[in-house]
Amino acid sequence: MPEVDARIDSHTWSSPPPDYDGVDRQQRPAADGVASRVDNPLCQFDARVKISTIPQFYRNVNRMTEILSVLSKYGLADGISRLNLDFAKGLLKNREGEALARHTRETRIRMALAELGPTFIKLGQILSTRPDLVGSALAHELTQLQDQAPTDPPEVIRQIVTDELGQPIEDIFIEFHDTPIASASIGQVHRARLRDGRDVVVKVQHAGIDDIVRKDLDVISGLAQLVERLPEFAPYRPVETIAEFQRTLRRELDFGREERNLNQFYLRFQNHAKIRVPQPISELCTPKILTMEMLEGVKLSDPDPPGGDLIDREEIARCGADAYLDMIFTDGFFHADPHPGNLLILPDNRLGLLDFGMVGRIDERLREQFEDLLMAIVSHDPVALASLIMRMGRVPADLDRAQLQNDLADFVAVYGSQPLDRLVLADALEEMIEMIFKYRIVLPAQIAMVLKVFISLEGSAQLLAPRFSLMNVVQRYQRKAILRRFSPARRIRKLRRVYADLEHLIETLPRRTTEILEQIQSGKFDVHLDHRGLEPSVNRLVLGMLASALFMGSALMLSQRVPPVLFPTPTYFGLHRVSILGLGGCAVSVLLGLRVLQAIGKSGHLDRRE
Repeated sequence: MPEVDARIDSHTWSSPPPDYDGVDRQQRPAADGVASRVDNPLCQFDARVKISTIPQFYRNVNRMTEILSVLSKYGLADGISRLNLDFAKGLLKNREGEALARHTRETRIRMALAELGPTFIKLGQILSTRPDLVGSALAHELTQLQDQAPTDPPEVIRQIVTDELGQPIEDIFIEFHDTPIASASIGQVHRARLRDGRDVVVKVQHAGIDDIVRKDLDVISGLAQLVERLPEFAPYRPVETIAEFQRTLRRELDFGREERNLNQFYLRFQNHAKIRVPQPISELCTPKILTMEMLEGVKLSDPDPPGGDLIDREEIARCGADAYLDMIFTDGFFHADPHPGNLLILPDNRLGLLDFGMVGRIDERLREQFEDLLMAIVSHDPVALASLIMRMGRVPADLDRAQLQNDLADFVAVYGSQPLDRLVLADALEEMIEMIFKYRIVLPAQIAMVLKVFISLEGSAQLLAPRFSLMNVVQRYQRKAILRRFSPARRIRKLRRVYADLEHLIETLPRRTTEILEQIQSGKFDVHLDHRGLEPSVNRLVLGMLASALFMGSALMLSQRVPPVLFPTPTYFGLHRVSILGLGGCAVSVLLGLRVLQAIGKSGHLDRRE
């Protein structure tokens, strides 16, 4: 998984549009909208494309063609799936021969990303951490994206290790297993043994992966600039979103960053009684090589879960949850991918943590708000819960706050009335995320990641102890949180921040005020107005004016009997020398007028009283 530094500015992730087809239907399923993006990727592109995108397309025209071909194939499968013709549903197949139209839309999106290769797999994995943007159904499906990738030949791997470490592989390791124990899209992992006898694992970056990722990022950047021209995608700010994705993926290509994360967590848990983190071998780490201590244990994801009388499952689950709460709410720096494949049960009754490519950071203000959010659920307080959600996230201008509070009241009534030892926190958080998605509220990246960690953590803990309740641990942790908030050290830190802000304000306010007054005096003071939502009204106004002008001109042509004419001799109803152009213009103007009335009726604003 990629490293996702959760200090991302929340403005990077813009609120989703009301609906992907331009109609404001808030409760439409997430996957429906997302799947429609691949229906026809070319037909709606605006011609106003930035010139800077042309070199990207020209350099990577073959890859662009391949991407559009895959998107079109899966988009066609979506259309075929709506037909009640079984024989037609087997027409399009993926690389494994599966009929695409027989899968759900979420599955087809995942399959399309998997077929497009490592860069798109990473994009899907990052989006899986943002259910508030794509919806829980699609986010859950994207978590199944696997990093399975073909392995590089042994001679290639040995050459990379030799070049990166600067000496023959035989001089560093007394054993180096050519068969990898795992292969992901970015690199593959090999067992080895150092000269001092320590068993280690060596993560080696795939040969040529930099070039592959660079080409894909060029293509994705060009597509983002095109897609941002479409009104239904503009609120997503795809250019900014893809720019952040680029930074994330480029950080993942630097194994040195993962080595620094690993070293920080190793020092944090070096003397912990129940948690163990592998020690990095820093002298054998480079931007393309990561060497670390090998932990021997059983993964929670293994078919045969850990057992035996010597393993205290409840204790390990509780200690693991305590460690994650400490990382999140005390350190503000946490392991962000606690799925069963990254958790080991060690023989000494300890929990081992693996894969530190994905880490999160959360500042003190958001930590406190998230603590308050959990406590609002427990204390049955929908008003406080709604206030916290709106304070943490970015809300749309047309948010129905009263309806949001009503839905949250039903939410806390269901989950708040359950005994804590029976409350499944993951279910509660997933339902709350769906509500946030429904009302188009966008959470900060830090909070979205913490929510995802809590959901994954409870699921992993219940593999060890089926009756484990994360909410019980959270409630016990509440006492620590209260004491920490009222501690003198925290108060002093807060006063320092307030004092620094006031000092900065006092220093800059006179200068800024003087600048504004000077601009006003010189007539250079500008006020920029941003008109939003006026386009449909302006379009209706223009269409109405065109219909009126066309009707008036056509009426004049009828009165002047402008040729060519119908009925050169008098006929029924006194029709004589009727202008064909005038008659046609009147008919078109009537149709345009009816179209304007229909648009006004759909908007519901024709007879509305304030």
